[in-house]
Amino acid sequence: MYCAQQINIPPELPNILKQFTKAAIKTQPHDVLQWAADYFSALSKGQGLPVKEKLEMPVATQKTDTGLTPGLLKILHQQLTSKEFVTKEELLLKWKDLCLPIDQLDTILALGNFTENINWMQFFALGCSALGGTIMSALKHACEILTEDPEGGAAQIPFDTFQRLYTYLAHLDGEIPKEQINRFMQRLEE
Repeated sequence: MYCAQQINIPPELPNILKQFTKAAIKTQPHDVLQWAADYFSALSKGQGLPVKEKLEMPVATQKTDTGLTPGLLKILHQQLTSKEFVTKEELLLKWKDLCLPIDQLDTILALGNFTENINWMQFFALGCSALGGTIMSALKHACEILTEDPEGGAAQIPFDTFQRLYTYLAHLDGEIPKEQINRFMQRLEE
């Protein structure tokens, strides 16, 4: 039999479990066990944790049949933005860490005609598009995710970043004439 004096609890364990519990509540993973394994794996390796910054309430613009939310896309961006190109394998691993459906990843990859090396910002733009549906709502999501302004602020991002995202999505849309894209960007730059 054991008594309280025989059980040695590492002093850091309560804080680790408290942080884990908070992260699980904020992130609301679909597969808690898989997410927990990925969380502790990332923690042990000193990598970015698959954790949302805050709990997202279901809002009409955030509801998708895919499970992708602005918070989850922000986690992906934080984990992958250091590289201009990511491999399909690396993206798949991070996608699975967040317990997101593989069919949604496949759809985004097909839309962008991505192969093994994926331009991260182009993938990010398509992820924002999956959240909003229209180019303008996709760009609104992109600005909110990329901004360094405090929450509720203007959500400003560098003009060249906005220009790259807009131009990519507009060209991919195929229905916006190049002249209209150029006029829009000129007006915005002024």
